[in-house]
Amino acid sequence: MITFILSIVLLVLAYFTYGKYVERTFGVHNERQTPAYRLKDGVDYVPMGKNRNGLIQLLNIAGVGPIFGPIMGALYGPVAFLWIVLGSIFAGAVHDYLTGMISLRNKGAHLPELAGKFLGKTMKHVVNAFAALLLILVGTVFVTSPAALISSLTPDWVTMSVIIGFIFVYYILATLLPIDKIIGRIYPYFGALLLISAFGIGAMLFIKGAPIPELSLENMHPAGIGIFPALFFTISCGALSGFHATQSPIISRTTEKEKEGRFIFYGMMIAEAVIAMIWAAASMSLFDGQTLNEMLANGGPAAVVNEVSIMMLGGIGGTLAVLGVIVLPITSGDTAFRSLRMIIADYFNIEQHSFMKRLYIAIPLFVISFGLTKIDFNILWRYFNWANQSTAVIALFVGAMYLYVKGRNYFIALIPGIFMLYCVSVYILNQKIGFNLPMNISCIIGAVITLGLLIMFMMFAKKQKALKLRLDDDADIAA
Repeated sequence: MITFILSIVLLVLAYFTYGKYVERTFGVHNERQTPAYRLKDGVDYVPMGKNRNGLIQLLNIAGVGPIFGPIMGALYGPVAFLWIVLGSIFAGAVHDYLTGMISLRNKGAHLPELAGKFLGKTMKHVVNAFAALLLILVGTVFVTSPAALISSLTPDWVTMSVIIGFIFVYYILATLLPIDKIIGRIYPYFGALLLISAFGIGAMLFIKGAPIPELSLENMHPAGIGIFPALFFTISCGALSGFHATQSPIISRTTEKEKEGRFIFYGMMIAEAVIAMIWAAASMSLFDGQTLNEMLANGGPAAVVNEVSIMMLGGIGGTLAVLGVIVLPITSGDTAFRSLRMIIADYFNIEQHSFMKRLYIAIPLFVISFGLTKIDFNILWRYFNWANQSTAVIALFVGAMYLYVKGRNYFIALIPGIFMLYCVSVYILNQKIGFNLPMNISCIIGAVITLGLLIMFMMFAKKQKALKLRLDDDADIAA
């Protein structure tokens, strides 16, 4: 219990300390007019208040990641706590803040546009492909996972196909309509349900004196799966997630003041980490590793969510908790498709004020996603994890380049970027979805790849700085 309490305290303190340092390093200008006002179009560029933006950002980035990931990560034991805390403070929250604020400085641009500007034109096309793959997988995963949870609460005659159909209808509306018409209006209610469920589980851990294990670096995975690099892919959204880089630009287009960025981007990542800590702690305290592994094998993370909720909060409270969990993937799936629609529009320079042009882009995306729902969830999740963390690496290097060219402490983004680049390299070399090489060989080749890409990055960064890369969208505003 002491480890759990200290972890929560460290996360909260980080927002007021390291978060403040990251904000000061970036250098906000509160007098600068944000894209929400400068490019206001009533569809995607709509000024909204800090609290509403923060809540939307939290729901956008959360998905099932900070719940399903920590539940599966709990198999490794308390070492998962260490990754959630350190990963979110020094990697995830930095990643979210920099992508959100750099986007805000560049007309609300999405990651492919930012990668093209800061890492070279070729990267724009590479990242566009990565983002499209990631978001279509996210959208699909966040259809099937809430559908499974809803199915557990509904009569047998309500089939999965019917539930999936209703979710798709909502996603289509949320993707096409102006952001303040659906997302801006219903998210406060969804947010209340999310917070009630998460903090309800957390409170019961204290009230019932749950035997939450203390910190240990021992690998407790019952199947003997190694901590490195698997843990850093199993728990992503609760610590570091490239998916967030696709979501932050949505809110950069609705943010009213630059000063609000720390609360919206850094703060909401910390809030997500707290949610991840609660579910990881609940899973470790209520089940031993073997039991948890069997539950995941037979019913998946959704079965664990249902069991934990009922055990901790009873029938009525447990149902409310499950509903709160259902909210998470639905409120990330809708913005995953919305973000993908915006990225494609930016890539092909298609204006989005016209409803029909938004529709032409969106419909093929939903057709593809519906087809992917027929694929096993575990297969989708493996590819999602790899694409997710690869995107996080790119986003961190975009942040590092921005800070380097501005002459500021770029190590706050570069160090976590190097670490995750190494993890991604080893993962794809070692896993069956990649090259299926032995772990020792994967680690050596991964180190060579990481070093080589780092040298290339630094050479390109010096060139960009020498050319005095234009950082902001308005040349007449001092950076």
